[in-house]
Amino acid sequence: MQLVDIGINLAHSSYDPDRAAVLERARAAGVCQMVVTGSELAGIERAVELVRQYPGVLTATAGIHPHHASDHDAAATLSLRQWLARPEISAAGECGLDYYRNYSPRAAQLASFRAQLELAAACGKPVFLHQRDAHLAFIGVVKEFRPQLKRAVAHCFTGTVDEARACLDLDLHIGITGWINDERRGQHLREVVRFVPADRLMVETDGPYLMPRDLVPKPASRRNEPMYLPHIVATVAAARGESVEQTALATTRSAREFFALPSL
Repeated sequence: MQLVDIGINLAHSSYDPDRAAVLERARAAGVCQMVVTGSELAGIERAVELVRQYPGVLTATAGIHPHHASDHDAAATLSLRQWLARPEISAAGECGLDYYRNYSPRAAQLASFRAQLELAAACGKPVFLHQRDAHLAFIGVVKEFRPQLKRAVAHCFTGTVDEARACLDLDLHIGITGWINDERRGQHLREVVRFVPADRLMVETDGPYLMPRDLVPKPASRRNEPMYLPHIVATVAAARGESVEQTALATTRSAREFFALPSL
């Protein structure tokens, strides 16, 4: 069984002490390829360095997260344009809207989001999207740009069934994390994944965040990592009424097509 983790913040400092061991544990668990999320300029540089160290195993995205939208100026757009031209980068983003935290003003988030979708359209690479508590505004912007975009995924999808349908109506892929394993707030995702077409579904850990809450025994560390992806896949498979192997095969195929990853 081969799995692809489409969203891992592998450049995060929490992985600095044992990053090579994290990758080895991922490989042992069947996670053969990973997409390193680039969500601000310094992080993109670190992500590209990692891709160079592990070619074929890692690829990366390049974007400015809505939390950092206030720092998105003309120089940042130029830098993103240059990063997106590099072969180590397979997608634009993480970009989008986050009206839950509002670390950047909403006007700045919208401007940054639009600028990054324009870059994605120009470079012809798919888009790695973020949305939290901003569904209507998010859908409005994506709908405007969707005809120009190659492919797009609603990363770490946590919304309702109706919100998922709105994303699918725009031909978006859906990325599912360990949020589905959270008995407090993720149970609705088991209904969501039942109707997502197999060729639109992908899986991710979003490590070091979103450790699945139902791991037994509970890990001593709260740091999430790719070796837990099979646990998420098993939950998705059960909700969809299919075997783990079926879900693994479909999500891996979708991820490789989306990010243009080689088969191993």
